[in-house]
Amino acid sequence: CEAPWGGQVGAPAGRGKSRGEEPERPLPPAGPVAAGPGGSVTVAVRAKPGSRYNAVTDVTTDAVGVAIAAPPTEGEANAELCRFLSKVLDLRKSDVVLEKGGKSREKVVKLLASTTPEEILEKLKKEAEKK
Repeated sequence: CEAPWGGQVGAPAGRGKSRGEEPERPLPPAGPVAAGPGGSVTVAVRAKPGSRYNAVTDVTTDAVGVAIAAPPTEGEANAELCRFLSKVLDLRKSDVVLEKGGKSREKVVKLLASTTPEEILEKLKKEAEKK
């Protein structure tokens, strides 16, 4: 069935099936772990310094709760947080860097190792289940 202008009836002229629609892009996963620039991964952390022991307490859509067995003075809790996360995530200590929130409970930790947000989230959830 041809139209008088030479195209097919019902097909828009000069375009594919989707007319002016952009291809659907998957949204970034909503949650505390996200892909950062340059292949890094960032983790939103809600730190709880001064705890009896180090532990991942919970994983919510906003942040990963981490209890830190170090006082929040002179960066001790921040250093312990990075050490603990490197152990939990099986990364080198130098691959876990505090990016934001040095003096806040709300922190962003950057992981420099080549890994995916899904892998990191899975490890954090497993650790949270241990408590």
